[in-house]
Amino acid sequence: MPISGAIFDFDGTLVDSMPAWHDVTVRMLERYGVPNAEQFFVETESLPLRELCEVLHDRHVPSVSTDDLEAEIKADMREAYLSDIDLLDGCLVFLDDLRAHGVPMVVASSTPASELEVILRAKNIRGYFQDVLSTGGEIRSKDYPDIWHVARERLGTPASETWVFEDAPFSLRSATGAGFRTACLFSPHGDRTPQEVAPFSTFLVHGYPELSFALLDDYADASDAGASDATAPAADGAPTAEKSRILVVGGSPQRSASELVATLAAEADYVIAADAGAAPLRDAGVTPDVFCGDCDSAADADAAWAREAAARTISLPSEKYATDLAYAIGCARHEAARRHAPAELTLTCVSGGRPDHALGVLGLLARNADLACRVVEDDFELRVLSPGGRDSWHLEGLAGATFSVISLAEKSVVSERGSVWELDHAELAALADEGVSNRVASADACVTCHEGCVAVYVLR
Repeated sequence: MPISGAIFDFDGTLVDSMPAWHDVTVRMLERYGVPNAEQFFVETESLPLRELCEVLHDRHVPSVSTDDLEAEIKADMREAYLSDIDLLDGCLVFLDDLRAHGVPMVVASSTPASELEVILRAKNIRGYFQDVLSTGGEIRSKDYPDIWHVARERLGTPASETWVFEDAPFSLRSATGAGFRTACLFSPHGDRTPQEVAPFSTFLVHGYPELSFALLDDYADASDAGASDATAPAADGAPTAEKSRILVVGGSPQRSASELVATLAAEADYVIAADAGAAPLRDAGVTPDVFCGDCDSAADADAAWAREAAARTISLPSEKYATDLAYAIGCARHEAARRHAPAELTLTCVSGGRPDHALGVLGLLARNADLACRVVEDDFELRVLSPGGRDSWHLEGLAGATFSVISLAEKSVVSERGSVWELDHAELAALADEGVSNRVASADACVTCHEGCVAVYVLR
């Protein structure tokens, strides 16, 4: 789903002004003796400034007109904007990126438009935006979708291709409900948590360096693509033509053999290089469809080759909260959605050399169990089983092989048949060792996960 239009909130999204708004408003409330000033601020945060001052006048300060209250806050905030408040780090770079790709932009804020015009010009960013909109009057507060619809009309872009950049939970909620994609610029100022905003955020980032046009343009949603089966349980066994067979190659210090990488790539419909994963693909003579990463571990020559060879490059910052592999798995989801088919995800070069990375990979696989994930390395194959993804692994042709079953959930319920030690709906606690070092005893051996999520390792 491409990005063809962008709507930006102002306070807390373009500029780091939320602490100033809090301090200016609370100080004024305290000057007028308003009880529970902090609570009043929270309750009225979503209101346009004019409406906030009307509520303040009606409830607590009848002796001061709404006009005077509004003028007082505007004067204090204008001083703060012009002296103490800066653009968020990376904001200009991102605006330049969108403008370079022809994406029209507007500002949609609860701050009065007259103030926005002054501040946007003072920060030298007014020229990026074709319009500036504010709530108030016929445009209700951001608890409602009014301003998003008006902004989209000004842009002339479809809602499904228009992204809203916000930091407030109530704004993200209304924009998501109106059919827009949302990027949350998470503010760590203490009054919000990631859990509050995550359900209403297409992307949740901690700063603009984690965003780019390429990342947003790669996004695709399964429901929009018509792939209602994209998260349906995947059948056990070899990949079929009805699935999107996607290979992600990571940058583990201990690589898989080039022959294995080439074989896995030949079986795949789509190949993604995650940062230093460019090297094993280059050595195997395989061109990736996507090169995704921050290039902090890829050698310069490998990264240059991947950028030149890949159809799409998604550059990521080195200072980010998610790993390159997590972004690569996100790219796999988007490609499966574009193909209107459920993903079957294979990973290689992701588990050797760093035990902490290996544990992190297991966590990623558990969170993406619906993708029927498997990891194939030179000396083992791992498959993630869960009722919401691939739930069984039939171990045909593996008589005598050693296998282990490790729960990746707080509790998993597992059955093992055709093995030396069999289980029937046995409960395994997280990372418990009861399932370690079993052996395949018959041709109909099978491991099934009835509840939870498990990693099944078969050693070569």
